[in-house]
Amino acid sequence: MTELSDRRLSRRHFLAALGLGAATSLAGCSTGGRRAILLSANDGYGGYGGYGDDGTAGIDYASMYGPIEDEGYLIPGIDLKRVPPEFYRQEVADPTGMAPGTVVIDTEGRHAYFTQGGGRAMRYGVGIGRQGFSWSGNAVMQWKRKWPTWTPPSEMIDRQPELEKYRNGGQQPGLKNPLGARALYLFQNKQDTLYRLHGTPEYWTIGKAVSSGCVRFMNHDIIDLYDRVPNGSPVVVLQSGMV
Repeated sequence: MTELSDRRLSRRHFLAALGLGAATSLAGCSTGGRRAILLSANDGYGGYGGYGDDGTAGIDYASMYGPIEDEGYLIPGIDLKRVPPEFYRQEVADPTGMAPGTVVIDTEGRHAYFTQGGGRAMRYGVGIGRQGFSWSGNAVMQWKRKWPTWTPPSEMIDRQPELEKYRNGGQQPGLKNPLGARALYLFQNKQDTLYRLHGTPEYWTIGKAVSSGCVRFMNHDIIDLYDRVPNGSPVVVLQSGMV
């Protein structure tokens, strides 16, 4: 078993982390339903058929992460060899102890959970922000957008002059937009945290700490999560090193 596959938070760890309070900093991604196909456990699917945590069903990941048409955009398929299998989307036993309908981001484990009740959760692989650009705490998913415009904060543009062209108007939606196919906007105490859950065209960065402060999903996965969570849903972000 790899080090990454051991990164699972127990219910005690989640609840203990929440008691530590929240820290905020500017995130660098400010902006103005696809489901698994279940197969028999004995399908022997070409190396990419995985198993749920109960070992009873395989998942056709090649179909799940194949090319899809969405809102007029053709999203390319994922090269599964470039993403560790533990970061593929799957339903698992819920390790969070949170109420159903909560999104929980485990930044240390590089996973996001959407709690479903009955002791189950949908788990996604995520990429997280570089050290020094992280945010943690309790928030509300205030609103969400399909194919959002990316408007980097002025502080980020000042650090990266090559982004100057996006200072007024931002980067328009598209397959190369850093926010990908969807963005979920997190608010705390009715204030925008500038923290987003969003897609990315750079799916090979899932499981790594490379983005400028937000939580990135494979486009296929952020579409799935977008379809599940209504506006006003609670979100809990646990910062790396809190547990």
